[in-house]
Amino acid sequence: MSEGLSSSEQFPLAGFNSATAKPDGATTSDSTAAAGRDTALEPRHAGHFSIASSDSLSVHAMQGQDVEAEGRPPYIHAMIAGGLGGSTGDMLMHSLDTVKTRQQGDPHFPPKYSSLGRSYHTIWRQEGIARGLYGGWLPALSGSFPGTLMFFGTYEWSKRFLIDHGLNHHLAYLSAGFLGDLAASIVYVPSEVLKTRLQLQGRYNNPHFVSGYNYRGTLDAARTIIRTEGTSALFHGYKATLYRDLPFSALQFMFWEQFQAWSRVYKQSRDIGVPLELLTGAAAGGLAGVITCPLDVVKTRLQTQVNIPSEPEHSHRPKDPNPQKRLISTSSPSTHRPRPGAIALKTSSVFTGLRVIYHTEGMSGWFRGVGPRGVWTFIQSGCMLFLYQRLLHKLEVWMPLENPENEAAL
Repeated sequence: MSEGLSSSEQFPLAGFNSATAKPDGATTSDSTAAAGRDTALEPRHAGHFSIASSDSLSVHAMQGQDVEAEGRPPYIHAMIAGGLGGSTGDMLMHSLDTVKTRQQGDPHFPPKYSSLGRSYHTIWRQEGIARGLYGGWLPALSGSFPGTLMFFGTYEWSKRFLIDHGLNHHLAYLSAGFLGDLAASIVYVPSEVLKTRLQLQGRYNNPHFVSGYNYRGTLDAARTIIRTEGTSALFHGYKATLYRDLPFSALQFMFWEQFQAWSRVYKQSRDIGVPLELLTGAAAGGLAGVITCPLDVVKTRLQTQVNIPSEPEHSHRPKDPNPQKRLISTSSPSTHRPRPGAIALKTSSVFTGLRVIYHTEGMSGWFRGVGPRGVWTFIQSGCMLFLYQRLLHKLEVWMPLENPENEAAL
């Protein structure tokens, strides 16, 4: 399979000879006769093809063209580009993540952190950048890079396996995104527990915000959590995180692959250009974020209620000063903030919570906070997927593989 955009011969469509752009098995005379009339594939510039109207193609050839048009980079390239692109996107958005985390964890009434701009200014002025806006960046990075590396490796393998076995492309993208996030969750959930607590805490002995946490650093936070709450505390909120993030990733990548395909048809080239690369990734993330907003709302309601029926009061450990009630995620931070006096869900079930919110607040309750959630996912997804595509092109030059077809088959 093709590994990049280095030469036109690397992108033959299924059923075609890349040198002559004719169906496999066609004779020389057939090729000569077709030369004057078949303009299906014309080189536009190095590594890119123009798709024009031509003689009718078989259904099999068209299906093969779809697979080849999406591109199949070597797994190692996809994993490295995904890890670097995903972690870079997360770091660029970390300050916004911190502000949203402070907003949703603010115990004050009226809240200390209200509007986005005012919250940024308050945290920056009182606590600075390193320990304020970028508090918790180390555990965030330590979970983001291996998590996105695992995601893209699993996604690419699953997508190719499902498509090659005849599954509809849209279902393949949806399923691959679901499986990719499931694999990555093993890594990113523990790192998110550490990151979220350090974001809420700010600097050690922070006089400006009382979060209930006071760790000296990342290692101290990990040791303290394990010693006082047990190793399982690093996976608090795992189920609720999956309920929100698996559908989000599945929809995000299904939309992205479809937007990419439409863009290639529109541009009649594999190179859709920087503006469309940014727009397709951002639109996919923003749309997925809006659709999954109800899951974000119920997740935040569950994480902010004090008592959950499955945890009787007598089972609470009085010596634990830092109970983890925040069910966290790496795909996008919770941007829903329950109104003061919002009805308690009194359940630990996501589906029951959705039903309670709908019956008491209607559809507007499901989509509370949809604006900031859509903005966050729009920007983060655009950055991540744009960098992913750019890095794939660079890795073609930096890490050329002698046998890309054999590597892709691994």
